[in-house]
Parts: sequence; C-alpha cells; structure tokens
Amino acid sequence: MLFNSFEFLLFLPAVFVLYWFVFQRSLRNQNLLVLLVSYLFYGWWDWRFLSLIVISSVLDFWAGREIERSDSSSRKKNFLILSMVVNLGFLGFFKYYNFFIESFADLIAQFGMSPNFSTLKIVLPVGISFYTFQTMSYTIDIYRGKLKASQDPIAFFAFVSFFPQLVAGPIERATNLLPQFYEKRTFNQQNAIDGMRQILWGFFKKIAIADMASPFVSHIFNNVDTIPSGGLVIGAILFAFQIYGDFSGYSDIAIGTSRLFGFNLMQNFAFPYFSRDIAEFWRRWHISLSTWFRDYLYIPLGGSRGSQGIQLRNIFAIFLVSGFWHGANWTFVFWGALNALYFLPSFFMKKNRKNLDVVAQNRWYPTIKELFQMGITFGLTVFAWIFFRAESIQDAFHYIYSMLTGNLTNFTSNMFENVREYNNFKYTFLFIFILLGVEWIQRRKQHGLEDIFDKIPIVRRGLYFVLAIIIILFISNEATSFIYFQF
Repeated sequence: MLFNSFEFLLFLPAVFVLYWFVFQRSLRNQNLLVLLVSYLFYGWWDWRFLSLIVISSVLDFWAGREIERSDSSSRKKNFLILSMVVNLGFLGFFKYYNFFIESFADLIAQFGMSPNFSTLKIVLPVGISFYTFQTMSYTIDIYRGKLKASQDPIAFFAFVSFFPQLVAGPIERATNLLPQFYEKRTFNQQNAIDGMRQILWGFFKKIAIADMASPFVSHIFNNVDTIPSGGLVIGAILFAFQIYGDFSGYSDIAIGTSRLFGFNLMQNFAFPYFSRDIAEFWRRWHISLSTWFRDYLYIPLGGSRGSQGIQLRNIFAIFLVSGFWHGANWTFVFWGALNALYFLPSFFMKKNRKNLDVVAQNRWYPTIKELFQMGITFGLTVFAWIFFRAESIQDAFHYIYSMLTGNLTNFTSNMFENVREYNNFKYTFLFIFILLGVEWIQRRKQHGLEDIFDKIPIVRRGLYFVLAIIIILFISNEATSFIYFQF
C-alpha cells in the first residue's frame, strides 16, 4: 500500500479510530492491532512476501532469547551468526543473486569463455533491505549486552513490521523503538498535530517536488544524445531534488504517522543540502542507514583507531557497502566509492568533524564562505547522483561527457513536447524554491513545519492552505511509487 494512494487515505483514519477508541484500554490489543494492520499494509502489495517477514520475526525472536540465556560465549555467537546468515541470505538471494551470476559470467567471458549461467526471474520484496537491517540490530545489540531479549512475541512482531516505516525506513534500532511497544501509550494532541504537520510536509515533498520532477528527469536521462548540455545539467539537479523529495518525503510521512499512534521515530534527514562538506552531508542524509553502518560495520572494523591505512580501509568499506546496499548494480558501488573519495580531503586534514552545528547557527543568512562551501558540496553531490541514476557506469560517463562538452547556455530545446510540460517545469522550480525557503527557516528543527510561524497564526495557516492546495492540484491520478521501494 502506498502512502499517496486512495487506499491509504481510507486505511489511516480507520486504523486511528480503532487504535484510540476501540483498543485503547489494552496495550496488548493495541500491539496486536498494529501487527495485523501492518501485515495488511504490506500484504496489500504482495501477500506472498509476508512469509519472509514472519520467518525473520520468528527466527530473531527465538535467537534473541537463546543469545540472552546462553552461558557459553561460543553458543551466543552461534545464534547470532545463525540470525545474520538467514537474514542476509534472504537479502542476498532476492536482491543480489542475478547480479552475482551476471557479474561472474562477464568476468569469465573476459578470458574467452562462453559461460551459460541462468538467472532467475526474482521479484524483489519491497522493504527487505530495511526490515532486515532492523531485525539484525536487535540480535546484535542483545549479543553486545545493550538490550534485553523480548519476552512478548506480539510486541516484537509489531516492532519488526510497524507499518509506517516498514518498507522504506527509517531503519529503527530495537533499543529505541521496541521499548515503546512495552509502554502504555496515551493520546497526545500536540504530538498528533505536529505529526499531521510533518505528514503534510512529506506529501508536499513527494508530490510537488519528486513527482513533478520525475518525468523531466526520466526524459532527460533517456535522451542524452538529443538534450543540450544545459538541459543535462538541469536534469542532474532535478534528480537531486527528486530523490531528496521522494525519500525524505516518505520519512516525514512515516515519522508523522507514527506520532499519531504515540510512537517516536528517529530523524532520517536533517536538511542535507545545506551541508558545508561531504562529511556533514552524510551526517544529515539517510541518518538511520549512515549510523547503522557506523555502529555495526565501521566501529567493529576499528573505526578511526589504528594506522592511517586501516582508517582508509574502514572509510572505503562503509561507503562501498552503503553503495552496494542501495542496489545490485555497479553504478551504486561506483557512487559509494566516489563519495569515499569526496570524504578523503576532510579525513586527511582532520576536518571531518568540523561542521557539527547548523549552518548560520545564530544568523539569518550564511556568510560568503558558507555559501561557497554549500555550493561546492551540493555540486559534488549532484555529480555523484548521476551515477546513482544512470542504468550503467558507461551511461553515466556518457551523460557527463555530453554535459561537459556542449553549450551549457542552451537547455530548453528538445525538453518539452507542449506548453503544459513547460508550465509544469516552471512550477517544479517554484516548488523547489518554496522547499529551500521553508527548510532554511526551519534548519534547526526536526522537520520543515515544526512550530513554523507559531507566533503568527495567520501566516502559519496560510502556509498550510497553500501547501494543501498545491498537493491537491498536482497529485497524479495514479499513485506513484517511492524511489527507495526498489532498494
């Protein structure tokens, strides 16, 4: 089920009423309701893949209890390994089986052989990369002694399948989300209002930014040879805002929806396009994944300890794995490696922890230096996004070559088929301007509409009205999927 679908428009208020007005007296019944509606939410897409979530839940619930009750360190480790092998096995088969087969066949072909390996028609289960990492964090934290094993299967199963963030995150830690299923929840009007604000902002980013930019991005990336250089630059910039609007929009809707039911999820995006260097960008982009790799891969490898060579190995490991996590294509690996290279200057100059505060912390406007830093960081990020969006590394280099060798002042020819497309193009940049303006004002907050203009109610309500009208006017007749569903 998609957030931006008619079904969800009926689903959410129905669940809300049942949750707070029918099952509110029993925590166990509330958790059971969450579990059932989460399975309904996920099964709406393809009920067959519910079996994977159930198997992961049963396995990790059992493995967590066995790890905790085991006296032998080797026995604890064996159950942890079992959990990780099964979870990563599911992820590896459904997401990477064909990739490895095809890559191995291509390698063998380089030696003049003609391998005959067959691939499978595998459908990638939506959200498998997200809930797999979420359940693994549970067993790892029990093994490390940071978390007690759950004794309540309903609460644990609901934690694994929690519908707002099930298919595209944030990737919640068991240490944060699971205890919330053990505590009685009471309706908090202020939290619910703020949740609705965040949902509104998420829908604006999805519909007015991502969905509006999507057809232009697809047209430009699919017609590189006929689009002028300036148009290719526009296409790369639009994709940067498309993926941000799409993914951070989903996170806003997920976090806001969770607040309606008394749950607090972690912030997943902290206005990353205002970053002053690549290290700051990765502290603000997809925070739940970045911190997951930091805590469960980078630090166990040694982190920033050891020789400079070991530190470099760890940096490239986390970026390459992060790239590969996004998809079974060498473009994602290259994208990860490129970001690792971007990170190196800060690492060598020991400035990767320099920009920990918000840009222009106590000022309305950034300095010239900060503007320059944000511009360079955004430009590097946009350049890397070309590899993320392209179908192959060859296509990405062709795009870049065509972009850099033509007339950058020409960007309108062959981009629009009619006046309506041209008008939508202008609207898209207007909405991007609104996005940047609101998020600049709110850059110290958790999301774009948190407490915005609270001292000027008429302005605040006017902004809500404008955003709602834009969403209604520009929403597509058919619900469009979120980009990160494919990951």
